[in-house]
This record gives sequence, C-alpha cells and structure tokens, in this order.
Amino acid sequence: MKPKQTYIKLFSNCIPVKGIRRFVICDLQRTLYIPVPHSLVNLFDRNGLLDAIAFERKLDLEEKKIFKEYIDLLVKYELIFYCTKEEAKHFPKLSMEWDYPSQITNCIIDISTFSNHNYSHILNAELDTLNCRYLEFRHFSDSSIEFWQYLMDIINKNEIKAIDIIMKDCPDEFSHETFANWVSKNKKIRCVTLHSSKENKEIQKPNYGFSGVLSIIENLSNNVHCGVIHQAYFSINIESFTESQKYNTCLNRKISIDINGEIKNCPSMAKSYGNIQDTKLLDVVNDPEFQKVWHIKKDEITKCKDCEFRHICTDCRAYIENPNDIYSAPLKCGYNPYTCEWEEWSTNPLKQQAIDYYGMREIL
Repeated sequence: MKPKQTYIKLFSNCIPVKGIRRFVICDLQRTLYIPVPHSLVNLFDRNGLLDAIAFERKLDLEEKKIFKEYIDLLVKYELIFYCTKEEAKHFPKLSMEWDYPSQITNCIIDISTFSNHNYSHILNAELDTLNCRYLEFRHFSDSSIEFWQYLMDIINKNEIKAIDIIMKDCPDEFSHETFANWVSKNKKIRCVTLHSSKENKEIQKPNYGFSGVLSIIENLSNNVHCGVIHQAYFSINIESFTESQKYNTCLNRKISIDINGEIKNCPSMAKSYGNIQDTKLLDVVNDPEFQKVWHIKKDEITKCKDCEFRHICTDCRAYIENPNDIYSAPLKCGYNPYTCEWEEWSTNPLKQQAIDYYGMREIL
C-alpha cells in the first residue's frame, strides 16, 4: 500500500527570507514574493519540511482554522507540495553558490556634451579584455540617432550581449516613432528610457528579452538621480538571489566610467581609480581596493540586515544615510522593516542632513 503524503514541503525555488517583523517567501522561478508571518515559516524545519498531520493533532479547533488558512495561502501561490518523508529526500535545497565566468559582468558609461570618450577603445580593447557582456549608457545631454548608431556599429561587431540606454528625449532630433523603429533594428538593445520627456509613456512594448522603450518626465541631468530603492526595482531570480548571499548586487563585478572619463565602482561614487585616457580597466579591476565594495552584502548593512527584502532588493553605496559609514543604509530607501511600511524617503527628517551633504535639494 502506498504511504500517505502527510508531509508538506516548500519547493526548492521558494525560499523564506527572515525580516525582523515578518518573512517573505521568494519564488525564484516565477519571480514573485509573498509576505508571511514568522509563525507560518517557523512551522517548517530547516529543510522546508512539515509533518502536517502530526502538527495538526496538537491544535485546538481555532488553531486548526488558522493553520488551514496558512496552508491554503501556500497552496494558492503553489509554494508547497504534499509528499511522504521519504519522497522529500529527493528534493534537495537549492545551492546558494554564485559565480560568473568573467572578471566584470557589467559596465556603466556616463556621457555628456563635454565627454571625450574613445568608444572604440573602451568597447573593443578594454571591456573585451574583462569579458564584460552587459553595458549601460547614461546620456544626460542632447544626442542624435546617428551618435547611437555609431556606438551600435561598434557593439554589433564585438562580444557585448546586451545594452541598456538611458538618454534625453530630443524631439527636435527624432520622433518617438522614428526612434522606436531604430531600436527594433538593433537586437542587442535590451531597454531604453527617454528622460526629460513631456509625458510618462510606453513607446514600445516589451517582448521576450526586450524590456521596451519608455519616456519619463523626470529630468535626469546628472548622476545624482540614481540609487532609488523601490519595489519596482526588485530582482527576484536565482542569479541575483544567490549573488546577494555573499556580494553587493549593485557593485559586485561592476566597473564604471563617468562623464569625465574617471574610472569608478559607480559613476555616482566619489572615489576615482584613474582616468580611462591613461589607465587600463584591467589594472583597476585587479586593485584590491576597487574590489572591497563588492563584498558589502545586505546582511551587513544597517537596517537592510533586518529587512525581509534584502536578497531581492538593489542597493546604493554612493548615497547613504551616514556618509562616514560605508555600511550605512541607502539614503533613497523609504522602506521601514520595523513597521513594514513604505514612505517617501526624501521627507524623512532623519535623512535631511545627508540630502544636503550630497547636494540633492535641486532634484527633490
């Protein structure tokens, strides 16, 4: 006779993350998260297994009702399955190891009217040496389709896999329709955001592997605008989740070039490791000082270490609440893990001194 499936097990890709007030169960396969109380997750052992029948025998009628509501919630979101104790052994925990076959995974290049970047050298010689495959351009001034085509002519001949573009909307240079048609012909472009636009609008819809073309009203005139922490920017997947266990998911294996050619961990950070005109990116990457911020994980950052979202959230070390403490919480985060509430970060009285320190009044 087949044994009854009286045990409940969390799917291996559904991982609970403990915050100070509650858990979230992160479904890394379907890229979603479900907030749940401590009391629910604490029912499972460290392997994500619960003997449902044995546990239910200990409960009174009211407790059984609550227990059923808990289980119904997990079933609704398909986070659990029923099995025997023996069957559960065939579903091991997901490995939390992370690695990537390159010295640098991504690069940001900031551009303004006065930038004097040697794009061919940077894209072909410097980044190719590092086996960098993902690139983001952030252009704060007016530009033309001809300029972007010049860059794409270089990129289409090298090993860069995908690029994101943040650029100023220039209606005198191109219409949205013309620009969308141009984007559709360049398959390495993954996402485009047109800032300083007249309206927030979806110009080109996303499809498989392509996040679309958006226009936004916000005027991104410099790099002070980056570093916002928001639910919309959560990254719920195996790669980000596993990387976050030991590394900073914003800065790990990232290199950047600001508008003046200064080489940094992030264009918004103050420290420069040399200028691209006379410094090789490989030499910077091999500098232990440059790599230090790679290892600042959320489990070590003030407030973040108490947050249930820490393994799916982004981070910012450029703008922090206490500029003298590299482990301080991100300045532009409005989430309070002690109340489980989101608020407008820029109006928080405790953040005003840091806002003035970074000269952010003009963007608020």
